[in-house]
Amino acid sequence: MHVSAIIAAAGRGARFGAGRPKQLLALGGKPILQWSIEAFTRSAAIDEIVVALPAELAANPPRYLRATSKRIAIVEGGDRRQDSVARALRQIDGRTEIVAVHDAARPLITEDLIRRTVDAAREFGAAIAALPARDTVKRADAERMIAATLPREEIFLAQTPQAFRVDVLHAALALSNVEATDEAMLAEQAGHRVRLVDGDPRNIKITTPDDLDMAESLVVRGTATLRVGNGYDLHRLVEGRPLVLGGVTIPFEKGLQGHSDADAVCHAVTDAILGAAGAGDIGRHFPDDDDAWKGADSLKLLRRAAGLVGAAGFGVVNVDVVIIAQRPKLVPYTDAMAANLAGALGCAPDQVSIKGKTNEGVDSMGAGESIAVHAVALLSR
Repeated sequence: MHVSAIIAAAGRGARFGAGRPKQLLALGGKPILQWSIEAFTRSAAIDEIVVALPAELAANPPRYLRATSKRIAIVEGGDRRQDSVARALRQIDGRTEIVAVHDAARPLITEDLIRRTVDAAREFGAAIAALPARDTVKRADAERMIAATLPREEIFLAQTPQAFRVDVLHAALALSNVEATDEAMLAEQAGHRVRLVDGDPRNIKITTPDDLDMAESLVVRGTATLRVGNGYDLHRLVEGRPLVLGGVTIPFEKGLQGHSDADAVCHAVTDAILGAAGAGDIGRHFPDDDDAWKGADSLKLLRRAAGLVGAAGFGVVNVDVVIIAQRPKLVPYTDAMAANLAGALGCAPDQVSIKGKTNEGVDSMGAGESIAVHAVALLSR
């Protein structure tokens, strides 16, 4: 299958206030635009690239757009983003079946996210990278008073790339009378359903100088120290309690005894990330003698701990979890657990691994009287 990428780089960056297009500003020693070009050039999922540029840059493109291992076509952008993408679409190879559209102002895009978005578009016809909202979301009225509180679990923050079958993108861009901020909005207006793909918190869009500072710190973090943390938790199995592991309620005749919901998976992962960041342990932040945490949802506690770790300048690279339980069988639930943990940690599900093991009939775990969890977290700063 032939896949083309369109890099939208025709904006002027007026909100940035640099006096020149922000995609030409330096990040980690090279232009922001070059970061995006190199990511799509490296990607095995992409066969060619079309770049929409401001007129003066299209007339004299920089060298990194001319000397690459893949075909790069250059077009002059239009007045609106959708006009620029439409012009670029006319330049794609006739064999193209999938088109991925990406903002040049998102320079830290990964090859993994490109591949996953393209794969989803191949299956569903249209797909975008997006992050679930982590904060409570409010809708304001014209006087900036709260008009409504929106269900956070239904809110996602759109990123790019956004990938489409060619026919879907053509139909979307044909709606020239609709003002849109991204191609997915046009696809929706054209009657197509769009699949959400887990985005990447590091895939930030550079709009202000503060965003560029953050991107610089992420670039530095990529070559900085890695930190490993260990987590362990054990709870006794008792009757009359639900069995909650990794935020999943598992049908079983017993549950784990504890002050909160006793989710040993979340507790072990919480200790692992806090330990890696040198930020104490779960008992320090959520003591079991504090009624505030009685019956608490441990997935929410993990989300709070992830916020503390993020505020300290750390990002999750990966988490590996081993659950030791004689019963019940955990294989049917491990994918859902991984997805829950990834949502709380702000990472992709493939950065979380969960394995179930028995204790071969040994000790309280082997006798079915308890469940223990070991967790290892790798963070980067």
